Amino acid sequence: MNALLPVVDLSEDGWEAATDRACREVGFFYVVGHGVDDALQQRLEGAARAFFARPDDEKAEIAMARGGLAWRGWFPVGGELTSGVPDRKEGIYFGRQDPASDVPLHGPNLFPGDDLRAAVLAYLDAMTALGHRLTAALGVDPALVADPTILFRIFHYPPGGDVAAGEWGVGEHTDYGLLTMLRQDATAGLQVRARDGTWIDAPPIAGSFVCNIGDMLERITGGRYRSTPHRVRNTSAVGRLSFPFFFDPSWDAVVPVPEDALPPEQRWDGADPLTFEGTYGDYLTAKVAKVFPELATRLLDRGAGR
Repeated sequence: MNALLPVVDLSEDGWEAATDRACREVGFFYVVGHGVDDALQQRLEGAARAFFARPDDEKAEIAMARGGLAWRGWFPVGGELTSGVPDRKEGIYFGRQDPASDVPLHGPNLFPGDDLRAAVLAYLDAMTALGHRLTAALGVDPALVADPTILFRIFHYPPGGDVAAGEWGVGEHTDYGLLTMLRQDATAGLQVRARDGTWIDAPPIAGSFVCNIGDMLERITGGRYRSTPHRVRNTSAVGRLSFPFFFDPSWDAVVPVPEDALPPEQRWDGADPLTFEGTYGDYLTAKVAKVFPELATRLLDRGAGR
């Protein structure tokens, strides 16, 4: 495995200590030996690839605007923003399959067909179990994730794009929550900013997930773990698929900050994840609203009866 990031094998003794070390030193690591069924992953990728091969007017049958406040469904290339800049990717948003709700980011998913529906729902269960296993090893209070907020995306990065002109698949950012577990297809594109400020590639490793800590894990560890900026560019001649699964605190949880928290580091965006007040749901709704500002204005106004 010619990886610059640490590789943690969950089937080996001592993997918990190796995971802690990776979080302290890098903030990104691969996991193998995780037990998530490979056949399920292949079914998921096949169904996703078939969906993104459809024309946009067919994909728009599950457009995100149809998902209401649940913020579920498809968005086209350029439909999602990172730091106010349109990403060069399209994608589908999923979450836990819940009844219709007036709570943002809760509700039923939008599925284009039975194949993707079955694969996504089985994948959500498998990855939720893995999320509990990894966060427990990292010392996360089980009460904080007793009813975790589950967000799952499938992204398609089309080939080409002029990076020099700012056409990134997704620009530099950190993730909002506790832990991200990313499945990649065979096409590279993910880059991670090392502690010295240089960018390193995180190429696909067969059978692995790329994991990284988010801002809330930095918060609850008081900066012992730092969320690490990353970005994506697809310079290949084929489309790239990625499958990020976000394992986050419970919606109503108030995420604590330890009394011995370390001083904040200078971040790429000038933010400090230790300073916000309120529930995780409040925090996440505000973050997603910045990613889809036009949709957010329309849906949140409707939800408030305005």
